[in-house]
Amino acid sequence: MAKITKRSVDGAAPGEQEYFIWDEELKGFGLRVYPSGRKMYLAQFRAGGRVRRVNVGLHGAITAEDARTEAIKHLSVVRLGGDPAAERDRRKASPTMKEFGKRFLEKHVASHCKPTTQAEYKRSVELFINPKIGSHRIIDVTRGDIVELHQSMKATPYQANRTLGVLSIMFTVAHTWGVRIDGVNPCWKVKRYKEEKRERYLTAEELARLGRVLRESNAEREAVNCIQLLLLTGCRLSEIQKLKWAYVDLDAGVLRLPDSKSGAKLVSIGQAAADVFKAIPRIEGNPYVITGQVKGQHLTDMQRPWRRLRKRAGLPDVRIHDLRHSFASDALQLGEDLTMIGRLLGHTQVQTTARYAHLKTGPVRAAADKVANAIATALLQSPQKPEQAA
Repeated sequence: MAKITKRSVDGAAPGEQEYFIWDEELKGFGLRVYPSGRKMYLAQFRAGGRVRRVNVGLHGAITAEDARTEAIKHLSVVRLGGDPAAERDRRKASPTMKEFGKRFLEKHVASHCKPTTQAEYKRSVELFINPKIGSHRIIDVTRGDIVELHQSMKATPYQANRTLGVLSIMFTVAHTWGVRIDGVNPCWKVKRYKEEKRERYLTAEELARLGRVLRESNAEREAVNCIQLLLLTGCRLSEIQKLKWAYVDLDAGVLRLPDSKSGAKLVSIGQAAADVFKAIPRIEGNPYVITGQVKGQHLTDMQRPWRRLRKRAGLPDVRIHDLRHSFASDALQLGEDLTMIGRLLGHTQVQTTARYAHLKTGPVRAAADKVANAIATALLQSPQKPEQAA
């Protein structure tokens, strides 16, 4: 044993086998000398009933005095009941964000999410998360790292918020799987960018223009059929685009969807929608209502034909999903309540349907007109004399 100093370390010659020099002042502080001449400072202690060691630093990269200071920190942790070696092992075993992201997509997302959601998660992980923090070990990721990533995407606030949501789920799963055990989700309290909900609904005049275009578009009948059914049922695009004849029950007036964004559901259809179904020819060997160019498959691309149709109708800002919003808007204007509209659209939560409540402007305007007229009438009345009022 000798006090470990720069002089004593420099004077330690390598032998045929590695050996240790222990510090005579600080118990547990030592130097490992390898046959190659490499010298490593270390701290040795007993934890969990066995002797453990952790490397403090390589001689040359760290001085003897700095190594002593680091060793004191490790040994202090031991005196308080900790185990620096266990922490070291845990850090080594911790996957990087890129490694965990791959496992997350394969084991969690593939089992619990629908194909469209899987694609969105995969896009966030591979295009936005991995390039920024993919090399970070998951146990080292801090709220500061998440904030920095989120702020780097401020030019695309919607995507930034979606990516933040994916990260939050990743860390929740990491805690469930025991990959991260600190109980802290670094995405918590990270302020999301404000999102302005876009609400676009077709007016009666716009519906008339679109209807004329649909009637005159003989070259894109499958796309036309799809748009007509979206307008008349309020369904989501995927629900009509992938609809099979086996799900259509015209006698009962329902579509029996085995799977949708909200799970299996029944969609009630009116006579106008039923008439569209009756006019669509069934293709032998193809189970889909909206058929595509590939034999036996559905029409896979509705965006390009929709862009052509809406351009001809003079509706350049209308998205396909806006047709679903228009269905809800028209239902409100016809006097249906939110509960019924929620059932028509297949919503599982009242809050989802409540976003349409402000559209029911007719009765509100009528009430406002009634109250304003009453007040205006009162203002025009001749006031009574004080003694008449008494």
